[in-house]
Amino acid sequence: MVLWKSILSIIILFFLTKVMGRKQISQLSLYDYVVGITIGSVAAEISTNMDANFWGGVLVMVVYTSVSILASLMTEKSILLRRFIIGTPIVVIEKGKILESSLRKTKFDVNELLQEARVSGYYDLSQIEYAVMEANGKMSFLPKSKYMPVTPSDMKLKVDRNGLVANVVIDGNVMKENLKFIGKDEKWLMTRLNNMGYDDIENIILATCDNKEKITVFEKNFDIEENKVLE
Repeated sequence: MVLWKSILSIIILFFLTKVMGRKQISQLSLYDYVVGITIGSVAAEISTNMDANFWGGVLVMVVYTSVSILASLMTEKSILLRRFIIGTPIVVIEKGKILESSLRKTKFDVNELLQEARVSGYYDLSQIEYAVMEANGKMSFLPKSKYMPVTPSDMKLKVDRNGLVANVVIDGNVMKENLKFIGKDEKWLMTRLNNMGYDDIENIILATCDNKEKITVFEKNFDIEENKVLE
């Protein structure tokens, strides 16, 4: 009984999450977090509690999902509701100065701010012009002008436009639809791979093709041991 209820609840959760969209599994707002936790708790309860009303629990999950979708539609139409439900960004560092009032609003202390800065690659707060806590709780940093990385535009260099890289071989399988999308076929791919010395695609874990038709190949390596320096 527990087994089939668990499997069924997982299937229902999967489809409900698909309905709510990718936002629910990527950048969670406070509201999305509450809804996700609640639905997950209900699913666990109806799966393990033999006395729980299974279909009543499913109805609860459907209601929460429906409310979440309705809230998303309402926040698209109303800025005030968007600010109330999703929240607004809070400036924590402005013009190089830490705003203590903002730290109190975000429930952050200085150590946590330093940690977020290090995670983003800034080990010295004096390099930061602005820091903003986004509505989803993540911190964004804008470095001071002299610490910004140099771009081709700064150096007035002409560069080619980037494009998406197509995965043309995955786990030894030719991705025919991807080849078709970039205007190529399997014969073209095999010719290119053969010219590069790859006669058996079974030994290729991944092969990609960029917008300049450059193919990059990653071979399967079964005899290379993992580097243990990070343990």
